Amino acid sequence: MYEYFVVLGLYLFFAFSYHLTLWLNGMDFRKEGESLFSLKEFMDNAGLQYLCMALLTLPIWWVVFRGLKHWELKYRLLLHLPGLPLFVLAGWKGYYWLAEQLGLGHLGGWGQVWDIYIPALFYFIQFGIFHGYEYYRNNQRNLQLKAALSEAALKSELAALKAQLNPHFLYNTFNAISASVPPEQEQTREMIAQLADLFRYQLKASKTEQVALGEELGFVEKYLALEKARFEDRLQVVVDVPEALRERKVPPMILQPLVENSIRHGISNLIEGGQVLIRIRLQGERLAFEVSDTGTGVQEKAHLFRNGGVGLKNTRLRLEKQYNSHLKISDNQPRGLKIEFVI
Repeated sequence: MYEYFVVLGLYLFFAFSYHLTLWLNGMDFRKEGESLFSLKEFMDNAGLQYLCMALLTLPIWWVVFRGLKHWELKYRLLLHLPGLPLFVLAGWKGYYWLAEQLGLGHLGGWGQVWDIYIPALFYFIQFGIFHGYEYYRNNQRNLQLKAALSEAALKSELAALKAQLNPHFLYNTFNAISASVPPEQEQTREMIAQLADLFRYQLKASKTEQVALGEELGFVEKYLALEKARFEDRLQVVVDVPEALRERKVPPMILQPLVENSIRHGISNLIEGGQVLIRIRLQGERLAFEVSDTGTGVQEKAHLFRNGGVGLKNTRLRLEKQYNSHLKISDNQPRGLKIEFVI
């Protein structure tokens, strides 16, 4: 909004400068009682003409720099071909008509050429300034964006370095804990080793776009082994995947969030527990995945991604962006939830 006031302020400055020039040049012909700061004298000398030009500038400025700002610069510059004669002609005739209506004077005869030349010159100057200001603003935004991207890249690089250090620290910690566990607590040692394997796979997943389906299933089975240690007989797991498909490439960490959702929001709420089924079949040239459970189910499927956690939402976004595939959520039989997708 301040830009409008800047434009109007410039017009007021140039109008008063023109008025002052005419006032000083007419000192020998000035009538008694005439004042430099008289509104009537100001409007008669320059104010009315510059007011007309200012009013005509605003719509042209809006069209070129706001309404059609998405156009390329070369096409917006072509808009000045009709804009210039329109500005000059409308300003010239409009100013004369208003002056006559208000009883103010204006040039006549060949002197009118100045009321064509000055507005045309003013048009070139002001829109040259406007385009230069636009270039400056765009350049400043580009510099700020470049600085922001550089900062983001630096933070990303630092985060990657930290991500490489943290897993190694965790591995060493797991090894130290495992070594301190008494030999008679072999199950605890195995759980710590499985947890270390989970972190090791997550690190690998962060560095690659695809892994063998067998590796992905191995990761999920280790996760389920830890969960079975907690749920004991309350959790049953069925993995139904043909051996021939285990060499197929899939995105890493694509199954675990779905399995975790089945356990946390389905089976963990039941005293008797339930079953998680992972089934993968070949559908044409694509793999069809199914993760189902016999848990409590979900009444409002639309709320699942808001209440299901970050992993479920991220899995949906990965499938949509990488494979243009969608998660299909339905009720399992006789109860529970079923999530399906194809890649």
